[in-house]
Amino acid sequence: MLTEFARYVDDRRDEYVALLQALLRQPSISADGTGIGETSEMVRQLLTDVGADAQVLAIEGGHPVVHATLRAAAPAAKTLGFYNHYDVQPAEPLDLWASAPFAAEIRDGRIWARGSADNKGNLMARICAVSAYRHVYGDLPLALKFIVEGEEEVGSPHLEEFAATHRDLVAADACIWEGGYKDATGRLIVYCGVKGMLYVQLSAGGAREDLHSMWAAIVPSPAWELIWALGTLKDARDRILIPGFYDRVRDLTADDRAALRSIPFEASERAAELGIAQFVLGLQGVDLLERYIFQPTCNVCGLAGGYQGPGIKTVLPNRASVKIDFRLVPDQDPREVLESLRQHLAAHGHGHIRLELLAAEMPARTDLRDPLVETVIRTVRQAYGRDPIVYPMVPGTGPMYVLCQRFGIPSTAGPGVSHPGSLIHAPNENIYVDDYIQAITGIALLIHNYAQATR
Repeated sequence: MLTEFARYVDDRRDEYVALLQALLRQPSISADGTGIGETSEMVRQLLTDVGADAQVLAIEGGHPVVHATLRAAAPAAKTLGFYNHYDVQPAEPLDLWASAPFAAEIRDGRIWARGSADNKGNLMARICAVSAYRHVYGDLPLALKFIVEGEEEVGSPHLEEFAATHRDLVAADACIWEGGYKDATGRLIVYCGVKGMLYVQLSAGGAREDLHSMWAAIVPSPAWELIWALGTLKDARDRILIPGFYDRVRDLTADDRAALRSIPFEASERAAELGIAQFVLGLQGVDLLERYIFQPTCNVCGLAGGYQGPGIKTVLPNRASVKIDFRLVPDQDPREVLESLRQHLAAHGHGHIRLELLAAEMPARTDLRDPLVETVIRTVRQAYGRDPIVYPMVPGTGPMYVLCQRFGIPSTAGPGVSHPGSLIHAPNENIYVDDYIQAITGIALLIHNYAQATR
């Protein structure tokens, strides 16, 4: 199958690249709504053109979801879902781009555009894979569903409600998640889960207005209040001190440990690239990877309060705030952690600090022995000629749980278009044309292989 199909895709290389360029040239910035309506309709039409029953579903107070279904020849066939998003990050700072961010220019074998790697390249590779499969082989061996949202870059605030309201549209035997990328050696990375997140803001207030700092002897300082509160959250060994915080953290399985040993990660080289002397606690090897992938975090994202300008201003600020994110692992629940944090602050005399929830997402995992994972690994081996690097989870966060694991749907990443220099979210975002074409073939092979896998 692979040789014949790859030849067909390569013959239509220019056509598939042109389709991607057209999608990239349509801005779709979720942060300010630029081009959202036009892009959602464009994605609907692209899916309709490959034979899907596609529709744009309005979301009250949010950006629409594009949903599409392609039926299989056999009515009892399995259903494979694809999750993607059509929205992109803002392009600023514009002066750092070598070409206009939505021009989709091709230089040095790459397509340069906002959204090329995240996530329009992967979306278009999947759409083209369906088109090519149907042209070469006719009927699909399984049913396919596409869920393409327009709010991923602003935290997917309406996806949970969408999934709960439209369970029939979400239902599938498995789901291929949005991502797909190669490491520096060209090996494809397959990940089988994401960390969850609790994002909060702590705010403290003092006097009615800023005061001369001479009052610091007798007037409470909101800045120091937050500093003392932060000091109760972690110890010098970087362990989080909220009671019960680690109670739900799963023990690693034998498969998890085997996966960690198979992941290439040169600690000293990576630390040097980041401009640091060493990683936290001096960890290296498997111990470092275990902490990076499987342990939760408590991170200060930003501090605000008082004078930050040049020179001196002796002031006692009347307001201070701090933003904190907790990356969570299975089976931690962000809302349980939020309540534990609230109780912890009160127990240390900081109960009057305002605690505001900004975002909450559940962690998600798919078992490494799930037929989907095994099928993806086998597919990558066939399509790319090398075994993938398998991450049980990635340390980042996404709405995987609300769309998949909540309903018992396994999910992993698959063949994709990104590489280490894709500059996702940064100026000069890009993908290699060859990686895009290869991903089309890889996705088609995955459709073929998963149709034959047992569950």
